[in-house]
Amino acid sequence: MKTSMSRSRRAAVAVALASVLALTATACGDDGSGAGGDKGSEGSGKGKIVFWDNNGGVRTDVWKEIIADFEKAHPDIDVEYVGIAATEYQSKVDTALQGGGLPDVGGVGAAMLAGFSAQNALEPLDGRLTKSSLNGLLNKDMLTSLKAAGGRDGRLYSVPTSANNGVLYYRTDLFRKAGLEAPTTWETFFRAAAELTDTGRNEFGYTIRGGAGSIAQALDAIYGQSGITSFWNGDKTTLNDPENVAALEKYAGLYKKATPAADVNNDFTKMVAQWDSGTIGMLNHNLGSYQDHVKAFGADRFRGIPLPTQPDGKRVQVSNPVDGLGLFKSSENKEAAWKFIEFAASRAENSKFNESAGQVPANTQAAQDAWVQKSEPTKLAAQALSDGSTTIVQLPYYLPDWNTISKADNEPNFQKVLLGKMSAKKFLDTLADQLNTAQAEWKQQG
Repeated sequence: MKTSMSRSRRAAVAVALASVLALTATACGDDGSGAGGDKGSEGSGKGKIVFWDNNGGVRTDVWKEIIADFEKAHPDIDVEYVGIAATEYQSKVDTALQGGGLPDVGGVGAAMLAGFSAQNALEPLDGRLTKSSLNGLLNKDMLTSLKAAGGRDGRLYSVPTSANNGVLYYRTDLFRKAGLEAPTTWETFFRAAAELTDTGRNEFGYTIRGGAGSIAQALDAIYGQSGITSFWNGDKTTLNDPENVAALEKYAGLYKKATPAADVNNDFTKMVAQWDSGTIGMLNHNLGSYQDHVKAFGADRFRGIPLPTQPDGKRVQVSNPVDGLGLFKSSENKEAAWKFIEFAASRAENSKFNESAGQVPANTQAAQDAWVQKSEPTKLAAQALSDGSTTIVQLPYYLPDWNTISKADNEPNFQKVLLGKMSAKKFLDTLADQLNTAQAEWKQQG
């Protein structure tokens, strides 16, 4: 039944897409908007382009600075900025893929790359990159990740801008007051979550992500505890391995015992704001919220460290998607759009973006800038990924259904786990069945 539903869903989308394209193939306006599959054109390299930010609101200010810099350097190009919340971005692009209205440039991270490229929506960028000022200056691992996520052809469909990493933020002042050691292992993490909780005083040891984006955080906690180092065992996922089931039971068991009840609905913005209010000991997020915490507490009342380790000091975590900029194939001004991508990924602008976001720059020159060494979470994340202490479980971003399965299809089920309405085993078995089916279909299509 699940396989049939998955196939019928894609078939319905394909029929709708074909019908819409047939009706709108000649209806694109001068702004370059179009539907997925439109060929577009190089254009004059001047005029207007449209940029969709895939983390609007959170990154709006820094993107407007970058756009101002670009328009100063290229006075014959105007960039229209459209900020779209991260939780709404994929559905917005999917709608435009079917009905028209795609931008020239958009944020395209690894997690959604396969779905967009599979619909022939993105321009291959290998040739443009080779001929550009960026050639040889972008992080090779990030390039490799985006090429792998883009599909079977191994081509580059998004220019990397940054890499994120899972971070455990903890309140050093609260830990000192309670006489607790830093939560560097899973044992000390769970101990601190319990000991810092006093529900009568509205104090909690941890805040758990139960709303949008919950699955990725849960996967880090699951594989981090179990120590399983591969997402696949042959053609089957390890996701519902008994050790992972036990790990999820322990992690989800924190809800309401060591976390606020409101966490069941928290996306990252609500979760971060709640932690910054000052009564919670620990938060799992990523490098992107570092500056928010500095504003809330100052740099001396909290730390951001790599995720907890096994007892032997080894750390296992799932892959965090690389973010980047994609050029939509329907653009009628690809030359100007590429100029914007090239500019945004240059040293000065890439450094500016990542200092604001607290993430690791894709531009290798930007990664040498002084602020990287001064930002402890970014520095420690880079060390953890390069010193041999960390094993990365590579998530299957290449599956066209990955983003749908890991978000819309299963985030409501994760909430049921937190609320005690679904067992951890049932949740992971359901998720595993869907992923095993998606993997089999992907292989068959190859």
